[in-house]
Amino acid sequence: MSHVWDGPLEKMDDCRWRIPKSYKAGMRVDGIVYADEKLLKDIRHDKALEQVANVAFLPGIVKASFGMPDIHWGYGFPIGGVAAMDIEKGGVVSPGGVGYDINCGVRLVRTDLLEKDVRPRLKELVTGLFQAVPSGVGSEGDIRVTAREEKEILAKGAAWAVGQGFGTRDDLDATEEHGCMPDADPDKVSERAYARGRKQSGTLGSGNHFLEVQAIDQLYDREAADVLGLEEGQVMVMIHSGSRGLGYQVCDDSLRTMEACLAKYHINVPDRQLACAPVESSEGRDYLAAMRAAANYAWNNRQCMMHLTRQVFEKIFGSSWQKLGMRLVYDVAHNIAKIETHRVKGEERTLCVHRKGATRAFGPGHPGVPEKYKTIGQPVIIPGDMGRNSYLLVGTQAAMDETFGSTCHGAGRLKSRHEAKRQVEFHALMKELEAKGIVVMASGRGTVVEEAPGAYKDVNDVVGVVHQAGIAKRVCRMRPLGVVKG
Repeated sequence: MSHVWDGPLEKMDDCRWRIPKSYKAGMRVDGIVYADEKLLKDIRHDKALEQVANVAFLPGIVKASFGMPDIHWGYGFPIGGVAAMDIEKGGVVSPGGVGYDINCGVRLVRTDLLEKDVRPRLKELVTGLFQAVPSGVGSEGDIRVTAREEKEILAKGAAWAVGQGFGTRDDLDATEEHGCMPDADPDKVSERAYARGRKQSGTLGSGNHFLEVQAIDQLYDREAADVLGLEEGQVMVMIHSGSRGLGYQVCDDSLRTMEACLAKYHINVPDRQLACAPVESSEGRDYLAAMRAAANYAWNNRQCMMHLTRQVFEKIFGSSWQKLGMRLVYDVAHNIAKIETHRVKGEERTLCVHRKGATRAFGPGHPGVPEKYKTIGQPVIIPGDMGRNSYLLVGTQAAMDETFGSTCHGAGRLKSRHEAKRQVEFHALMKELEAKGIVVMASGRGTVVEEAPGAYKDVNDVVGVVHQAGIAKRVCRMRPLGVVKG
């Protein structure tokens, strides 16, 4: 990318940079970006910083328009963007602040297996997972649902899967929102979205989605690891997927409606991709009701995939998933808008918090954190690329005070998919991963090349910044053993 951002960027400390609201007439708040000098070099070569400034124009925005260290250019909002709008003060909801893949998110499953138990059967395990969990664009699953059942899924979320025997109540307790957002309205979802979602329950999808078998290779916080039931060498499974074609269509449908709202509600934004409507308007309410339904679809989808994963482990290791200790650690969304209460200037306010490519990171004692994690804070799952590492962190009080309980969501792209395809050679990449002992299976070569480690920022740097800034605290690091790509 030849573009280099040359707007004002004031250093606040080693982890924080300010785009002052004086940068552009119309900015209501400053932009604040979390990064160190090294990450900033790459961030400047992208339009994401301009997008941070643009988001600051939105009605009702409070405190700042935030950019996380994994920030990169997205639709309207940057990916890695956080913004909260005060509903009583005309705060808006913007589909661009959630993204096309509504409730794209990550779930992490622990096991009692160690790397030495899994290594001899790794190829067999990855093959089994690849065959059991459909992946790729338009992939369809064995978990087929009727039109009536699909409506139920949109209303009930992951509880639908549990009701079918695809998991237990404990899984719901370890899922953000218990796997179901209330006030979802399946009737606000278009027929076209339904048609796209009907055959995709329990499917991985394409792009950066994956199912990964990992081993914990470093512990940072013994106390939190004990609460989470984790130790070094332990095998984990990470599932990264979203709302598939259904969520994409919900976003697409709403953007058309929202564009008309800019004139209707006299909203001025520097980019039409920031189309939005007041949360309290009929358009705002309709979007949120449909978005919640799509979010519920995604939680159900990840629950179904975890069920299929447990079945594969049972078959290969000849024991029930319960005996293998395959317990869900947590499932967290990173593309979503939520109505939450936060303190702003010492006062409790009801806000619409947009997290796009950003993870909720509620601190210890927060009512939204599962009882068993109250002492340590909400688990935060940060996937890296398939050649490096992923992390488990916990939320902090500092995140509550500073970023509406939000932190980064991954490594963040460095190269576009097109660039990666042009620069990376498939066989060389597979050899490089094999040399690291990583087994990869994918539905197409293109996906593997697009997701090459070199296409991403180094997740170790990204996590280092949020840990140092205090908006999430490292618990452990995981290294990939086997990867199933969409």
